[in-house]
Amino acid sequence: MSIIVNKDSRVVIQGFTGKEGTFHAIQMIEYGTTVIGGVTPGKGGQKHLDRPVFNTVANAVEKEGANVSVIFVPPAFASDAIMEATDSGIGVIVCVTEGIPIEDMVNIKSYLYDKSSRLVGPNCPGVITPGEAKVGIMPGFIHTPGPIGIVSRSGTLTYEAVQQLTQIGLGQSTAIGIGGDPILGTSIKDAVELFMNDHDTKGIVMIGEIGGNMEAETAYWSKEHGTKPIVSFIAGATAPKGRRMGHAGAIIGGKADTAEAKKEILRSCGIHVVDSPADIGKRMAEVLNHQ
Repeated sequence: MSIIVNKDSRVVIQGFTGKEGTFHAIQMIEYGTTVIGGVTPGKGGQKHLDRPVFNTVANAVEKEGANVSVIFVPPAFASDAIMEATDSGIGVIVCVTEGIPIEDMVNIKSYLYDKSSRLVGPNCPGVITPGEAKVGIMPGFIHTPGPIGIVSRSGTLTYEAVQQLTQIGLGQSTAIGIGGDPILGTSIKDAVELFMNDHDTKGIVMIGEIGGNMEAETAYWSKEHGTKPIVSFIAGATAPKGRRMGHAGAIIGGKADTAEAKKEILRSCGIHVVDSPADIGKRMAEVLNHQ
């Protein structure tokens, strides 16, 4: 099994004919993802990468049964693209676009509140279920199918964890890069809950960072409801207070936002915390072997 995307995902690309959309569409198609076409307003009826171009997401849903969207449009248009996908009945929306104004994301978060669509991102590498579907920009060749679910605020550290797990023979059920912005569609806790309910996921890797309370929120939830082991790394241990480190959401506002404070909370809730990203795979193998 898997979460969020799988072999039944029929992907439409918003911003299909642009440079980024084209490049990553090719990668997704080569991976084996069912990319049914894309959307570029004004170019409907044309072909691109031997797939149809639509003027609207609604057209792609109606004519090709699209149920997943991945967004590669400029920041100024991304919120409209998310709302269009939502209104068209797309179940999963992956927004790779970075630099979306926070005010736009506040409005999107409110707009999605009573909708059935799930947003992953923005400013994220996407979601991959190895051997079934790659939606976004993750390097597919390092992933292998298996029992470990991964949720991460950092794209680069996601790839590091995946590579370690693959090298020691632990494949992945699904890997989710939720993004590094302050306001996100899917939180760490959302993803962990999905993994806890996935029959074939046996362990979870959670990669967090300084700033915000998502990791603590997840830890407290897991202490009460978790049924599977979680191995975690928190990035940003050397970040000074008030200094943004890479991600817009990675900024320390108070003592509870620091890496050390988060690690202390996680450990108190039974989560296996490593101090170096180089130990993620090894620690997961140890945890599973001792169950």
